[in-house]
Amino acid sequence: MQELLTKAADRSLRIAIVGFGYIGECIGAVLAERGYDITGIDVSEKTVSRFNAKTPIVPEPGLKEIVEQYTPHQMRATTDFAEIANADFVVVTVGTPIDDQYRPQTRYVIEASRSVAKYLRKGQAVVLKSTTPPLTTENIVRPLLEESGLKAGIDFALGFSPERLAEGVALEELRTIPIIVGGINEASTKLLAELWQILLDVETIPVSSPRAAEMSKLADNAFIDLNVALGNEIAIICDGIGADAVEVIRAANSLKKGQHNVNILAPSMGVGGTCLTKDPWFLHEMGKQAGYTFKTFAAGRTANEFMPIFTASLIERAVGSLEGKVVGLLGLAFKANTGDLRFTPVTPLLRELEKRGAKLQLSDPLALADEAHEMTTLPLMAPMDAVKGADVVACMAPHREFKALDLKAVRSSTRGDAFVDGRNGFDPATVTKAGFRYFGVGRGAGA
Repeated sequence: MQELLTKAADRSLRIAIVGFGYIGECIGAVLAERGYDITGIDVSEKTVSRFNAKTPIVPEPGLKEIVEQYTPHQMRATTDFAEIANADFVVVTVGTPIDDQYRPQTRYVIEASRSVAKYLRKGQAVVLKSTTPPLTTENIVRPLLEESGLKAGIDFALGFSPERLAEGVALEELRTIPIIVGGINEASTKLLAELWQILLDVETIPVSSPRAAEMSKLADNAFIDLNVALGNEIAIICDGIGADAVEVIRAANSLKKGQHNVNILAPSMGVGGTCLTKDPWFLHEMGKQAGYTFKTFAAGRTANEFMPIFTASLIERAVGSLEGKVVGLLGLAFKANTGDLRFTPVTPLLRELEKRGAKLQLSDPLALADEAHEMTTLPLMAPMDAVKGADVVACMAPHREFKALDLKAVRSSTRGDAFVDGRNGFDPATVTKAGFRYFGVGRGAGA
C-alpha cells in the first residue's frame, strides 16, 4: 500500500487503462498531464491506431491538445494485455450496454477481468469504473481476478469508483468532481481513496463497499433523468397553454426546500449519451428481478424518449405539413459543444422527420463523419450550406460554431422564416430580431 502511494506522490506510478474509449482516453489524458505514464489497452485495433495517430475517439474539448502533447512518450495505446504486468494501477473502463429488453450486459467486464487476471501480479491496485449493476465488482470481477491465484484485498487492492463525467466538460470535471470509492475491504478502500486523491488532487468519498459505490452512480443518473423528464413534461404543458417553460422553471427554482432550492432541470428535445439512457433501465431491471414493479425509472425514460417526437411536431407546427419541406438541421450531437453522437436523440428525430416527408440538410462540425454516417446516410454540410433554401432552421445542439453565425445572414439564405431551438440555447429576442419566428421547447407560441 505504502509503495503505491509513494509512487503516486513522486509521479512514478504506472497506470494501465483497460477500455480506451471515451472515458478511458479522458482519464488517461488528465493523468498524463499530471505526470503519470499511461498505457491504454483496447481490443479495437481501430481505436488503438487512431489514438496512437493522436486522434482521440471523441472530440472532447481540450482532449486532442493533451493527446498531441503527451503521445507517444507518456501516453500510448495497445491491444496487448500483457502490458497489465508492467502497471501498478489498473483502471477498467469498458462498456456495459443493455439489450433490447433493457437488461444490463456485463460481457465486456467479464472479458476484461479475465484478460487482466492473466497478467495480474501481487502488489497492484485494480479499480472498476464501468457503470455496472450493483454487486458486479464483488460477484463477477473479484472471482475472475482471483483465478490468477491471488486474493483480492490481500495480494492486490480491488474496488469500484464510478465515472461521473459529463460530455463537453469531462476534463474539467475530472479535475474537480469528488471521487467515490468503495473497496472490497477496508484496506482496499483506504488505498484507492488515497490513491485517487493524490492522482487527481480532488476530494475522495469512501463508502463501505463496492455495491454502495456502484449504486451511487445509478442513483445520480436516475435522479438526473427523472429531473429532466419533469422539466420536459412541464415544458409540454407550458407549450400547450402559451407559457414560457424557461421562465416558469426559473421562478419555481427560487423556492428553498430544506438545505437546497428546488432544482428542476432545463427542458430540451431529448436526452442522449450512454449513462442517462441506460442506467435507469439497470435499476428498473433489478426491481423486476427482485419481484418489484418500479414506476419512476421507466417513467423518466418514457417521458424523455418522447421528446424527439414532440420536437418533430414542433417543427411541423412551425411550417405546416412537412411533406417536401426542407429542414436545415444544425447539430447531431446530444449536447452542445461536443461531437458525441452516442445515443443522441437526434437519431429518432431524423427518422420522425423523414417519416413525415421532410427533406433534411444536416450540419455538425464537431461530429466525426464516419460516426455520423452510422446514424444517417445523408452527407454533413457546412452550416450555411445546410440552412440554404431551408423552410425551417432547426438547431438541436447549440454549438459555439452555430451561435457565432450571423443570424441575419442565415435568414437571408433561407426560404422560410421559422427557427426551432431544440435545446433553448438561443435568445428568442435575438433570433426574432434577425427576422425569424422563434420556436423553443416549451416556450409557448412562436415569437
